[in-house]
Amino acid sequence: MGLPPAHLPAAVLFDLDGTLLDSEDLWWEAECRVVAQWGGTWTREDQAHCLGGPLERVTTYMADKTGSPHTPDQIGIDLLTTMEGLLRAGDLQWRPGALELLTECRAAGVPTALVSASHRRLLDAVSDAVADHPGMPDPAFDVTVAGDEVNQGKPHPEPYLEAARQLGVPIDSCVVVEDSPTGVASGQASGAYVLAVPHMVAVPPHPRRQVVETLDGVTLGDLRSWASLAG
Repeated sequence: MGLPPAHLPAAVLFDLDGTLLDSEDLWWEAECRVVAQWGGTWTREDQAHCLGGPLERVTTYMADKTGSPHTPDQIGIDLLTTMEGLLRAGDLQWRPGALELLTECRAAGVPTALVSASHRRLLDAVSDAVADHPGMPDPAFDVTVAGDEVNQGKPHPEPYLEAARQLGVPIDSCVVVEDSPTGVASGQASGAYVLAVPHMVAVPPHPRRQVVETLDGVTLGDLRSWASLAG
């Protein structure tokens, strides 16, 4: 049984790549560097195909595409090391309105989580960067759930169910903020209300989903209103 509509959301659960952080160009650079090691070429179509992870699917696709002598696990280590270096180098591009919405949630005492298909080392790098944002407490999230810490990644609902479990709140009173069809499917299957902010791939409407072009100007009050109307 969820919380009454007046108390929504019980928590706001943020995706990382494409939702909080405009990381696609960083992933593009990391993927291109890794694939180039074997003389391969990585295209924007390849990137779109792999949007939303999980890492194992991306590295298996890379191995199949390039004929690399390395296993997907070895490719994954190379990709993670390259990506972490880019994240910790600074000058990150945040999605419009994302940090402002997160800051408002934190100031209002609404529990927050970062839920990503990315591995722990990448979440830690981003969490460190978010905590440096003016007005943001450290840690920036009450809970973080990484892709290598769940048995089944997105589009399975486990990542968001695990975040709600760790926060101690009912998932059907949470709002999930996502950008990709894979992530939206995960949030929807968990029973949460979903705010979709499509970045590279379109997301269709749904009764328990609000689709917006940007988080710029979106407030905690908007989340409460949309989720309450959905019931």
